[in-house]
Amino acid sequence: MYKIVQREVLVPNIVHVKIEAPEIARKVKPGHFVILRVDETGERFPMSLADWDENEGTIDIAFYILGKSTRKLASLREGDYIMNVVGPLGKATEIELYGNVLCACGCFGCGPTIPLARALREKGNRIISIMEARSRAFLFWQEKLEDVSDELHITIGDGSYGRKQWTNDFIGEYLKGGNKVDRIFAHGCPFMMMECSEASKPFGVKTMVSLTSIMVDGTGMCGCCRVSVGGETRFSCVDGPEFDGHEIDWELLINRQRTYLDEEMRSSDLWERENWHKMVEYSRA
Repeated sequence: MYKIVQREVLVPNIVHVKIEAPEIARKVKPGHFVILRVDETGERFPMSLADWDENEGTIDIAFYILGKSTRKLASLREGDYIMNVVGPLGKATEIELYGNVLCACGCFGCGPTIPLARALREKGNRIISIMEARSRAFLFWQEKLEDVSDELHITIGDGSYGRKQWTNDFIGEYLKGGNKVDRIFAHGCPFMMMECSEASKPFGVKTMVSLTSIMVDGTGMCGCCRVSVGGETRFSCVDGPEFDGHEIDWELLINRQRTYLDEEMRSSDLWERENWHKMVEYSRA
């Protein structure tokens, strides 16, 4: 059992929880992820890590409320317990001296971008960070990201703040303007990462994306998280979660993630009917 020691609503539909997990906190590195199971009837699902504290023995997760499992997780309060947290899993990011590194993030992807940018900067890289949101109301942790970046650019879909564009638009303009970028990292939903990869591809800048798709065991046995990379089958849980975005078969990946969409929606709807009173708590800090 893993205790939630802090819980806060960051913006509509995105929640941050700090969890007691000392063994994981001692070993985790940027790029790693964990697999959670909220209760004994819950499914196992992967989550990127937004940060961790070895001394406190805690890990941080910022997640988007989307399906049944994230609704369950969001309904927990400080002092409640998560049944299982397994990790750290996956391969850690290769933290090297690349030069100028562009870190793009959207939605929950801001979380794992912060410790990554920090580690890359400590290695001597110059960090250019780009954060996107649908509107100003969905921005969070920009101060944290700014603290670990040499430049921070904010793009807003509706133009209510910063630049009226998305991260991929910024990447295309930035590279077209002759700015030197040696490596790109992108964290966010699959569509956002795909668009960032497409924007950088004509310029030949290697773009790493993080895939935490549907998983069961997290050891490569179930095959649920398989993805085609450079024409070969890879598993996000053991070969990733980071891959070269220019080599991913994005159409196949997105279609695979939609395979159980009807069942996922039905399961979420049934849980909501039985736990409607818990949904009232979602927006409360």
